[in-house]
Amino acid sequence: MSTTKNNEGTLTLQLGFSPCPNDCFIFDAMIHGKIDTEGLAFEPVMLDVEALNQKAFKGGLAITKLSYHAYAYLTKQYQLLNAGSALGNNCGPLLIAKTELAITPETKIAIPGKYTTANFLLSLAFPQSINKKETLFSDIEDAVLKGTVDAGLIIHENRFTYEQKGLKKIIDLGEYWETLAKAPIPLGGIVIKREMDDALKQKVDRVLRRSVEFAFADPKSSLNFVKAHAQEMSEEVMYKHIDLYVNEYSVDLGTEGKRAIRLLFDKAQELGVIGEIEEEIFV
Repeated sequence: MSTTKNNEGTLTLQLGFSPCPNDCFIFDAMIHGKIDTEGLAFEPVMLDVEALNQKAFKGGLAITKLSYHAYAYLTKQYQLLNAGSALGNNCGPLLIAKTELAITPETKIAIPGKYTTANFLLSLAFPQSINKKETLFSDIEDAVLKGTVDAGLIIHENRFTYEQKGLKKIIDLGEYWETLAKAPIPLGGIVIKREMDDALKQKVDRVLRRSVEFAFADPKSSLNFVKAHAQEMSEEVMYKHIDLYVNEYSVDLGTEGKRAIRLLFDKAQELGVIGEIEEEIFV
């Protein structure tokens, strides 16, 4: 059950997001009642983004983080909220290896999930890449170091650590997309069940925007929550991660953010990766 109502009439909505610093930073205030939630309560369901993608394909949660690639297949079930997205510049996935490498159909590449935007961008840049191994994003560097794969597609905080481990960048797929599309790269968005009442969708969007704005106004407020889920990440890396993925598009997609998302879907349709999207995708 992704929604419940208690005796006082408080509606509790299950909310799916990752334990990564940027998501904990964004959702802390609304989960912990630091802002006006307009009578709503939120039950966090914290999973790796690809696990959230897979959960959404099975019916999913009332509100959840999704890769934009995955969302392209789920537009009939979900709509995008205007707040909470991860879009930006110079923040895309990196393809790494132990040494310089030419990518061929035989190159074995660890990817963080079939439906991640990272994998979509890899397919866009290297359509011949078919030898892929789905791997938990935090295990990809080790897979490359151990030689179980030839290259790895890294996301999140790993872009700050791969060089320390002696790994080399083959290509920055974020730069590739920005050169191709002249638009910021859409990585992940926050979606809500399409079947839900329009007034409730708007309310959730307002609360989420308030939560992001609170986080920006008081960045240290979420520190304990971020740290609790950041494993052994240093505080410096945590805040680099947040700075990379939380920005003005997280407050509101705006015209430019929405244009970038539509461009991503247009490219996917051109490649035959997804079918035509007929629904209005934004709340």
